[in-house]
Amino acid sequence: MPDKTILYVIGSLDLGGAERHIAIIAPRLRALGWRPMVYCLSSRGIQADALERSGVKVIGPPSGNRKPQTSFGRFMRLIASSARLFMLLLSSRPPIVHFFLPAAYIVGAPLAIVAGVPIRLMSRRSLNRYQKNYPVLRRVERFLHAHMQMLLGNSQAVVNELRAEAKGGTPIELIYNGVSLETEPQPPTQNNKPDARNSDELVLIIVANLIHYKGHSDLFQALAMQSENLPRSWKLLCVGRDDGLAAKLRELTRTLQIERHVQLLGARTDVAHLLASADIGVLCSHEEGFSNAILEGMATGLPMVVTDVGGNAEAVVDQESGIVVPPHDPQSLGAAILALASNPELRNRMGNAAKSRVETLFSLEQCVRRYDEVYQRLVRSRSENLG
Repeated sequence: MPDKTILYVIGSLDLGGAERHIAIIAPRLRALGWRPMVYCLSSRGIQADALERSGVKVIGPPSGNRKPQTSFGRFMRLIASSARLFMLLLSSRPPIVHFFLPAAYIVGAPLAIVAGVPIRLMSRRSLNRYQKNYPVLRRVERFLHAHMQMLLGNSQAVVNELRAEAKGGTPIELIYNGVSLETEPQPPTQNNKPDARNSDELVLIIVANLIHYKGHSDLFQALAMQSENLPRSWKLLCVGRDDGLAAKLRELTRTLQIERHVQLLGARTDVAHLLASADIGVLCSHEEGFSNAILEGMATGLPMVVTDVGGNAEAVVDQESGIVVPPHDPQSLGAAILALASNPELRNRMGNAAKSRVETLFSLEQCVRRYDEVYQRLVRSRSENLG
């Protein structure tokens, strides 16, 4: 029987889109007969223990979860972690290694090539704008593309960029993110609202780490523009890890005089509960690959207001399952929010359409099935070539 080990390489299993994606798909692939393992370059992360309880082995760097405070310390941790990964590749000889996110790809792919791993894949989950500031990184990635057996994108926009980079030399496929429909709570109704909210309160939610390109400042400006037109009792729940912007964003809410309406909740593990308490979901990124946050909101039955970047408009059909607006445009963003805020019937119709769209196109079962198909095809192709 062929070895069905898959080694995923990623920075950590902290709370983030790619990290949560691996934590969701790995146990389900295990149930299909694969043997997924995860190697974390920088730290195990808070999802590691739960993933191990599901039967998926997680291996972290030699330093554990300790975070060096100096650049030299971080460099030495990277060297030690890379050495441990290389020894793992040599000792366990996994037939498949799958890289998620640029750092893991840049560090891990050369090691897998030298170690002779037969099947190597890379998943890109964002547009390649990060390469513009690092021209060397762009050249390194294009070199590595030629040594992969497959490149995967999570939106058509990402796939198009990969095709331009790889120039036809490596197979490229699209696997959309998927969300579980079984565990998602029902959409909030008048009789199904968490106790934490008032019955007449309008609740908006954005699930995105506090990073400048997620567009929180655009959202705050949009809400300030429409504040007098919104119901008197409205609030915005901002769910996501603080990557250094929280203090500036709090100051902006004070400047715009909306501080009493905005709650910065930080990283949360009860996102599904928070989504169930909301009426409108927002993702106003300036750049994106394909957002799990959008799908999770849609699966809960939320009408989503999203910016037209990356795969956002592939998930949300404008004026059908939500509203798509230009990025960097608080005025259009505010108008879209007001249209939904002032029309409960429209919210309900778009929310139902959003949930139906997820059930049809973006279920977790479909996503896992696509990974299974890709891995099986690559294993068969290798066996045929060896035979």
